[in-house]
Amino acid sequence: MGRTPALVCPALLLLLAGPVAAQRVETGFLDRTVTMAGQRHRYQVYVPAEYSAATTWPVILFLHGAGERGTDGLLQTSVGLAPAIRSAPDRYPAIVVMPQVPPDSLWSGTPAEVALIALRQTMDEFTVDPDRVYLTGLSMGGHGTWYLAYRNPDLFAAVVPICGWIPDVPRFRGSVPVVPADSGPPLPALARRLARTPIWIFHGEMDPVVPVSGSREPAAALKAVSGDVRYTEFLGLGHNSWDATYGSDAFTRWLFAQRRR
Repeated sequence: MGRTPALVCPALLLLLAGPVAAQRVETGFLDRTVTMAGQRHRYQVYVPAEYSAATTWPVILFLHGAGERGTDGLLQTSVGLAPAIRSAPDRYPAIVVMPQVPPDSLWSGTPAEVALIALRQTMDEFTVDPDRVYLTGLSMGGHGTWYLAYRNPDLFAAVVPICGWIPDVPRFRGSVPVVPADSGPPLPALARRLARTPIWIFHGEMDPVVPVSGSREPAAALKAVSGDVRYTEFLGLGHNSWDATYGSDAFTRWLFAQRRR
């Protein structure tokens, strides 16, 4: 004789499904906002499809270039790190925070503060490893990377400026100095402050926008104090040195191996 199927109470099914539904986390590129001084600032957070709160994840703060400035909270995902993630998501098993600078602004002052608030909000929202927080940016964001790293030397496990600069360059003349004027000559001061931070600097040899000296000089200053620095100059390459950087397996292996000291 066949057995009569057991009846399951619909309410019980809802109770059983509840914890599973509660564990689901939205992944991919997510819209987020920061409110500062009564003003909302949009940004994006990338969450890998494999994300689970049961393990801790590294975090990358990415600073875009001048061409991606705006208020839509999206344009900064069109160049640099986000396209590299879309192309090869397995290469970036990390939470990635992508704030945006308003038009005619730079990565200093309020935009820099918003970037740090967005980073902290993300670290509160997701399960992350505070000893594996990384900072990178390209062009104007490369300058911003130096700016934020100098002011937060104990926050980041590794810093990756791409085609950035320390002293003014003609195209961005008047940018806020990375090193405050009362700290002495900027390059030695920067080298002293960041000597223990793992740093990998990238630049194109033929860059027509930001002179390659913008990266050669801080690399030399860091090497002079035995800093933990690597420098890669792409021979024959122009301004776009970020695609080669973010598309490199050697780079990501190095990055995710770094831990805050």
